[in-house]
Amino acid sequence: MKDKIILGIETSCDETSASIVKNGREVLSNVISSQIKIHEEYGGVVPEIASRCHIEVINQIVKQALKEANLELNQIDAIAVTQGPGLVGALLVGVSYAKALSFACGKPLIAVNHIAGHIAANFLTHPNLQPPFLCLIISGGHTHLVHVKDYNTYEILGKTRDDAIGEAFDKVARVVGLGYPGGPKVDVLAKNGQPIITLPMTHLEGFDFSFSGIKTAVINLNHKVPNLNQADLCASFQKAVTQMLIFNVEKAIKTYQMDKIVLAGGVSRNSYIRAEFDKIAKKHNIKVYYPEPILCTDNAAMIAAQGYYDYKAGKIADLHLNAIPNLKLM
Repeated sequence: MKDKIILGIETSCDETSASIVKNGREVLSNVISSQIKIHEEYGGVVPEIASRCHIEVINQIVKQALKEANLELNQIDAIAVTQGPGLVGALLVGVSYAKALSFACGKPLIAVNHIAGHIAANFLTHPNLQPPFLCLIISGGHTHLVHVKDYNTYEILGKTRDDAIGEAFDKVARVVGLGYPGGPKVDVLAKNGQPIITLPMTHLEGFDFSFSGIKTAVINLNHKVPNLNQADLCASFQKAVTQMLIFNVEKAIKTYQMDKIVLAGGVSRNSYIRAEFDKIAKKHNIKVYYPEPILCTDNAAMIAAQGYYDYKAGKIADLHLNAIPNLKLM
């Protein structure tokens, strides 16, 4: 069967990215322009600035992705773009560009769910990985436990009822003075501390998560306890949120008799979380998969990978495609 080459475009938040992926598994190029330095001074992403930055660089990023893949636009089979969820202004830049490109070159247009893209990032790192499996999506905007039944078929078993785990990391980092982006900085500081501080954990019925209580406890401790060791506080926070993740994942493993656990999203880069899930793999004699670090955060390779499976399923969009900032996985 002829190889299928997908151009992916991602502009859901503060990374402008374009990628070329073959057959949903092989990355030929993955160009990412990050805005982290721009947003650092504001302590978080400013939507209007993010949108303007996307507009400034998207054309050159797509050209660079094609150049690095040593391909011309007429050699692409389809164009996949993030439709949502994300910041509406940022999404519109990518969607508008992809629609114009699709019209100009006569290539099919594929609307990709950003969350599904995070799941598909694992297919690029682990070419032999196939559904079904359980996927824990942990990012700045989402905490989902998903039963991935097929490449386009999902059942959400549980999700956060308040803060996403990445949001909790960022807020804790801000409180202890680490700045933005918080997740990686908490991970680094925690390595110098010990998880000796007891923090409250909320275990809900089913597979839902709640992180607001533990986030508030960290904030209160930091304000009320003089000379609190911040490395210990970060280590304790990481341990508590990881135990909450593991609690639900272990319940799901038992309930659904699954032997494959997949982690996805920016927080899946966290070294402590990975180490603890490696222990779970040994404990239950199952396999745990993570994307390589560059594919954990927002990137177009994961959009192109999922775009390939959407394309195979006949999910072709038309030029009326619009951004959906609150797009659901199912």
